[in-house]
Amino acid sequence: MLKPNFFIVGAPKCGTSAMYDYLKPHPEIFMPAYKEPHFFARDFQGSRFERFRKEEDYLALFAQATTEKRVGEASVWYLYSHCAAQEIKDYAPDAQIIIMLRSPVDMIYSLYHQLLYTLCEDIPVFEEALAAEPDRKQGRRMPPGLHIMPESLYYHDTAGFTEQVKRYFDVFGRDRVHVIIYDDFKADTPKVYRETLEFLGVNPDFVPDIEIVNPNKYSRNPGLQRFLMEPPSWLMAVGKKVLPVARPIYWKLRKINTNYQPRPSLDPAVKAQLQREFLPEVEQLSKLLGRDLTY
Repeated sequence: MLKPNFFIVGAPKCGTSAMYDYLKPHPEIFMPAYKEPHFFARDFQGSRFERFRKEEDYLALFAQATTEKRVGEASVWYLYSHCAAQEIKDYAPDAQIIIMLRSPVDMIYSLYHQLLYTLCEDIPVFEEALAAEPDRKQGRRMPPGLHIMPESLYYHDTAGFTEQVKRYFDVFGRDRVHVIIYDDFKADTPKVYRETLEFLGVNPDFVPDIEIVNPNKYSRNPGLQRFLMEPPSWLMAVGKKVLPVARPIYWKLRKINTNYQPRPSLDPAVKAQLQREFLPEVEQLSKLLGRDLTY
């Protein structure tokens, strides 16, 4: 059975879903049907991370891979994790790493809305959720629907990209880490996609269908959403046994219960304040990557 030899490690809300979808149809690449298994990142706990923590369940995701040159997966919290880089290195020493980054302010605002949708956030005002970070680091004001790690709600920490990227550079070496800036990806998707194929060493002339992937969304029925995000353990056990049948039904229900709407614009004053707060981080990242990413 083939094991993964490349990983899209994050960051969340930085285009990883689109890249995953664009790489998946490439004839020399195998990507599993399930995105974000999070087999690694053992420092993060939560029911969402337990689905593929057993190696046999994880490797089963790649059972249909045959002669593909590259076998990969995409789990967006690997970048934020303090131990995932070394865990991946120990498991797949020759692995290649893809990192996708975005303006910290845009990332955390988008992440906040994603967590609202998945019921992992219950504070209805973005600025109040930011203000709650100190309490949450003390275990207070946690949402009852949280099924991923509490650290996902430490919004400022999630955007500490310099330390996160440096960790992967240190473990894998810069030549095995490909960093993509979201603005570049959005401005010229075919160019960035081709560069990614060249990094992976597969045919760079393949052209996928380019479309918007993972737009902003809200749940229509919170009760149904909670059931879909955290199904009973017995149902999960049954679902694993009949995965080809269960998965289409699951995603059909998710689609029915999803309302796609543009997220409201961030208040300009709040955005300006956050840009000032993140400026030292962006300057450090610019130095690490050798390009000016300041606003």
